[in-house]
Amino acid sequence: MPASALNIGLVGLDTSHVEGFASLLHDPKNPDHVAGGRIVAGFPGGSPDFPLSASRVEGYTRKLRDEHQVRMLGSPREVAESVDAVLHTTVDGRLHLAQFAEIAPLRRPVFLDKPFAVTSADARAIAALARQHGTPLFSSSSLRFAGALQAALADQAGGRIFGADFHGPLNLQPTQPGFFWYGIHTAEMLFATLGAGCARVRAISTADHEVAVGTWHDGRIGVIRGNRVANNSFGGVIHREKAHQWVDVDRGRRPDAGLTVAIMEFFRGGPSPVPLDETVEIIRFLEAANESRDRGGADVAL
Repeated sequence: MPASALNIGLVGLDTSHVEGFASLLHDPKNPDHVAGGRIVAGFPGGSPDFPLSASRVEGYTRKLRDEHQVRMLGSPREVAESVDAVLHTTVDGRLHLAQFAEIAPLRRPVFLDKPFAVTSADARAIAALARQHGTPLFSSSSLRFAGALQAALADQAGGRIFGADFHGPLNLQPTQPGFFWYGIHTAEMLFATLGAGCARVRAISTADHEVAVGTWHDGRIGVIRGNRVANNSFGGVIHREKAHQWVDVDRGRRPDAGLTVAIMEFFRGGPSPVPLDETVEIIRFLEAANESRDRGGADVAL
């Protein structure tokens, strides 16, 4: 590894994402290897009341420690103090504000994994901390960086985009309410396509599906559909003036590889690929969709 390689820390070892980042960064034989950094320190964390966290933290901690020689430390702050940049991968969005508050004063670049937060109040507070301390902060689902989506957005032959529909799985988790747990993926694809500026949301819920329809200030309409049946694929369609572009996430560069490239460019001093205000708006979009869902499909303003 070159002498200029970054030392990277992990905060939260309760998600498969930590293994994915380690493989992409550490293994030169990986066909999607991303050079320039190594994970050297980690804080295991974990949420006892969230089974998808509590059941995973021990295994991923052991794997990162034994297979990748990651040194385990006692707090998010200790991790940030010992590295050049932080992958904040805690799977439980409820913990992000308190953990980021430990990290932010050290002004290390931070990638905050999805969901950024599970309330818009927490999202605004995290953004305020980043601005207060001058801490570079970037958050996104990997699906925003899927090769097929990026290729479709780059191909503008069809003219102006006037709407988009995206779909994916949407299993519900009580601690990450409603759309937050997996709806973040389809919402990120939608906002990557339409940008910020959603005015209101209306959500429809059935036993098998959740659908949220957003109307942007300029009249464009964006839809996310989540399913709880066996189909776990992600994809969608972008509506342009002269064409419709189908987006199959299984084609093109893997989303996690595209995200890791974006993270390393950001850690090296580049601008965040996703404006912080847009990230906060995405959280409010999901929150508003939950509010509409709970109110029987009423229109909810962002």
